[in-house]
Amino acid sequence: MNNLSQEQKTTLKNTLLVHQKDLSEQLKLSAQAAEIVTLDQTAVGRVSRIDALQQQSMAISTRGKVKLKLQKVTIALKAITNENYGYCKQCDEDIPFKRLAIQPEAQLCLACQSKTDQR
Repeated sequence: MNNLSQEQKTTLKNTLLVHQKDLSEQLKLSAQAAEIVTLDQTAVGRVSRIDALQQQSMAISTRGKVKLKLQKVTIALKAITNENYGYCKQCDEDIPFKRLAIQPEAQLCLACQSKTDQR
């Protein structure tokens, strides 16, 4: 039995929709930063090339994290629609509203998340 009221589910769903929109926008804006670095070696020094490659590497890493979070948000939105939202995927217990309010895409309760993080 899920301990979330309809009002709480609506609040969390709206939060997830905002996150989904923001993360999608982040991916669009960061697409160019992750593209292949091409520099005119006669006009740009070695340090600038290394800096550009480092920035590209950071952009690729950030995009990967954003994609992963967007995937989790999408899964959470589907779970709300299917009435499977708010349950821990490992122990099948309710995830408290306080945890979901902080991290609405959470799929594990705090105890199971701690165990998973320790591994």
